[in-house]
Amino acid sequence: MNPAPAGLPLVDAEEVRARISPSRARELVESALLDGFDPAGDPARAHAPAGEGHLLLMPSTLGEWVGVKIASVSPDNPGRGLPRIQAVYMLMDARTLTPRLLVDGVALTSLRTPATSAVAADRLAAPDASRLVVFGTGPQAVSHTVAIAGIRDLADVRLIGRTPGKVASALAEIAAHGITAEAGTAADVADADIVVCATSAAEPLFDGSLVRDGACVVAIGSHEPDRRELDAALMGRSHVVVEERGAALRECGDVVLAIGEGTLTAEDLVGLAPLVRGEAHRSTDRPNVFKGSGMSWQDLAVAVGVAPAR
Repeated sequence: MNPAPAGLPLVDAEEVRARISPSRARELVESALLDGFDPAGDPARAHAPAGEGHLLLMPSTLGEWVGVKIASVSPDNPGRGLPRIQAVYMLMDARTLTPRLLVDGVALTSLRTPATSAVAADRLAAPDASRLVVFGTGPQAVSHTVAIAGIRDLADVRLIGRTPGKVASALAEIAAHGITAEAGTAADVADADIVVCATSAAEPLFDGSLVRDGACVVAIGSHEPDRRELDAALMGRSHVVVEERGAALRECGDVVLAIGEGTLTAEDLVGLAPLVRGEAHRSTDRPNVFKGSGMSWQDLAVAVGVAPAR
């Protein structure tokens, strides 16, 4: 742990990964819901223009802790040799709102997103699910592969990407985690038990009719209402679980566009909390879809796990 400029302790990315394993992150997200937290009470993600890009502000409160993630999005940064998205997380005492800790926000995001997906998939995928198809080659594609391997015994893992070099690099990263995977194609969806979509796509990645009844599809690629990875037909014939209905209607293009095309209604959406608490269950006679856009409480749930014991 290094001192931050303002004197606050700073937990850097390496230390975040050392303190919180993927399975521990999943337990922290799950525990927040089992303890009664209602995601509907989470403040909406705020967007603010800033410099040559914009800021995302994500505050939340969980029990004795308050936290806020400040993420910057600068579209021209890759050309400067810098990340497009950077972030820092501030953890505070809920009673006094005294800042206690700064945490690397990118590392936190890389843990909480697949952890939340794994919490959902553990309940939406068949107990004997063993065939995984992942769309994407970035950090979230890799981390989701690791997270799903933590909840199911995978016998067949296929990774699908547009650039062979990036596919090869992602496969090497996955292998470093002890998981055997190979390059695949969209046709592999027909045999998949679990499909993960972790891309920046604006249009559907595959023909939704390929997804079998009882299969689980996880889509986490964007939090924008005009972008989607899944087609409206798949959304309409599926059991659809979202983090929280209001957030999905604001931010999840897969949901918003399907409703606009008349295949889905807001009333069809099931929240993640009822699923985790056993008030809702997976379907065997239709596909099961989890659409996540990321919520502030998930960051806080994992950040609390980084903090020293009080």
